[in-house]
Amino acid sequence: MSEDYTDADELSVRAIENLAGLMDSRFTLPGTNISLGLDTIIGLIPGIGDTIGLGVSGYIIARSAKLGVPKRKLARMGMNSGIDWAIGTIPLIGDIFDVGWKANNRNAAILRNHHNKVQAKRRKSSDPVTIDPNEKFI
Repeated sequence: MSEDYTDADELSVRAIENLAGLMDSRFTLPGTNISLGLDTIIGLIPGIGDTIGLGVSGYIIARSAKLGVPKRKLARMGMNSGIDWAIGTIPLIGDIFDVGWKANNRNAAILRNHHNKVQAKRRKSSDPVTIDPNEKFI
């Protein structure tokens, strides 16, 4: 995909941010400031919970690739998700780790950062050109 983003791209970025929030931080444990999401909850299912979460993370990475995120950043997103999955498979320790790591939120932040940089670059390149009236053209 080209470096030019459209309003549809902004909507896609927001949708990914919403999905990441649902997976990582939508709920707060009562009486605490600890946020968690569906990833933590489904991760409690031995064997398949973390793999289901990895599938959602893979979807976020695939959508990010379609939105033009560079391969280096996609690799970083993959590492975030891989760490989340690998440690998440360890009983109890993985569940506690999941509450703090929030790979989907990290990956959505990488996408948002890339999107904002592309938008700023696009706005800068579309600034009107000023011409010095005293400049001589030959």
